Amino acid sequence: MSDIAATERMVEALLFAAGEPLSVADLAARLSPEADVEAALEALRLRYAGRGVELARVAGRWRFQTASDLAFLMTLEREEPRRLSRAAQETLAIIAYHQPVTRADIEAVRGVQASRGTLDVLLEQGLVRMRGRRRTPGRPVTYGTTDAFLEHYGLASLADLPGITEMKAAGLLSLDLPADFHVPDPTQAVIDEDPLDDGEAPEFHQDFLDGADIG
Repeated sequence: MSDIAATERMVEALLFAAGEPLSVADLAARLSPEADVEAALEALRLRYAGRGVELARVAGRWRFQTASDLAFLMTLEREEPRRLSRAAQETLAIIAYHQPVTRADIEAVRGVQASRGTLDVLLEQGLVRMRGRRRTPGRPVTYGTTDAFLEHYGLASLADLPGITEMKAAGLLSLDLPADFHVPDPTQAVIDEDPLDDGEAPEFHQDFLDGADIG
């Protein structure tokens, strides 16, 4: 067996056995220094393309997953996830596109006061994290998305978030938008924040457990 084929076989075994997505560095750490991990991943991706299980890259890591068109087969075996309220979905979208953002930024975009419980839900589910503190008076906490957010929505990186063209095609945006309208690019955000101090953690409030919509 050639070295390339052997590397591909070992990478395949590692990905099948892993309980979470693996990065190129994770895989390389278990193989010989001469192993071409990236070539093996590309070969596996092509070999599994169109099959019931496909190799996908999410949040900069690799995993095997069920082909998206076969997801309906799993519906009876999967636990129904808790649905986010409309307010939480809007808040998550604002954080994803405008990050790093503060609570005041979120309120400015939504046009309504942000409920503390809305952010608590997103933090508790691991979709959002506290990034740092903005270098402005009061040093407000900034928020951003997590790798779990990318994995949940099947995105390789923030650069894969839908743009204005995709949103229009999906009917999520009006076709007669103002000429100066644009969708923010989170990959080009200017970072003006300091890391959180050691031990700082979000304070959770339990008032969202009653299932009521959070405004």
